[in-house]
Amino acid sequence: MKILLPVDGSDYTKRMLAYLAAHEELLGPKHDYLAFTAVHPIPSHASRFLDRGTLDAYYSERAEEVLRPVRRFAEQTGWTLRVAHRLGDPAAAIASVVEAEQPDLIVMGSHGHTALGNVLMGSVTSGVLARCKAPVLLVR
Repeated sequence: MKILLPVDGSDYTKRMLAYLAAHEELLGPKHDYLAFTAVHPIPSHASRFLDRGTLDAYYSERAEEVLRPVRRFAEQTGWTLRVAHRLGDPAAAIASVVEAEQPDLIVMGSHGHTALGNVLMGSVTSGVLARCKAPVLLVR
C-alpha cells in the first residue's frame, strides 16, 4: 500500500508518527511511505535578488529540517520511505502530490480546530479533504 505522510515538523507531525509506531498492526513497515513537506516560497520582491542555485539550496535546507527527523524515524521502524518537497501552499501542494502519486491512504496530524476555527484561520487538513479523493486518516 502507498501511504502519503504530509509533515510539517510540528508537534502534530510527531504525534502522528508516534501513533503509527504505537499501532504497528494498522500499517507497519510492509508499506511504501512517502513523507512530503511543502515549503513556503520566498516573496518574489526578495527572491529576484537571488540566483536559482541559492534559492534551490535554501528550499532544500528548509525541507530537510522537516524531513530529517521523519527519515530517522523510518530507519528506526524499518519502513521503506521516500521523501519529497514542493514549493507553495501546503494543501495545494499535498493535493498535487496525491494526484501524481495516487496513494492508497493519506495519514496526517491535525490541530483539531473547531469548524469555526477552520473558517477563521483556514486549515491544511480542510484543504486536503476538499481537494483529495484518497482516504485520509487524521491523528489528533
